[in-house]
Amino acid sequence: MTQASKIALALTAAMLTLLPLSAQEADATEVVATPEDVRDDMTLLDRWNADRTTFFDASEIDLSELQYVARPLVVFADSPADPLFVQQLELLRARPEGLIARDVILIVDADPNVNSDARAELRPRGFTLVLIGKDGRVAQRKPAPFGVRELERAIDKMPLRQQEVRDGRALSE
Repeated sequence: MTQASKIALALTAAMLTLLPLSAQEADATEVVATPEDVRDDMTLLDRWNADRTTFFDASEIDLSELQYVARPLVVFADSPADPLFVQQLELLRARPEGLIARDVILIVDADPNVNSDARAELRPRGFTLVLIGKDGRVAQRKPAPFGVRELERAIDKMPLRQQEVRDGRALSE
């Protein structure tokens, strides 16, 4: 992890402490992995595999590294205090099991000044939720919070997910 990534991660974590009280009560200050939580010898995928409920800062993500490994779910906002951003994080934290089973990696970007690769590639406007398939294509783009059940249904319609389910059944028979 580069020094710039560590600084961006620390800034994002610090910004999350400014969230409204309701989000703070939901432990919002621990949404993004902070540098203290990260060992320098761990790759992004190592960290994700160690705890798939972690929200990663977009500034440390190269979406191409996740292709055919994980389904990125990127939550954008212009501020960590955006009520839609806070609501979306609460929805995701409430029911992570289905997302974990579907290999979803949770990514947040609430600072348009950081110019993350995800922000440059996906070009969000204000609050935007973007679900990317394992093949790297944008599967869903939503301008409002989206429930986990709806995300699970959208993922289950993807051809690669359907293949994973078929392969899983074949292995268990």
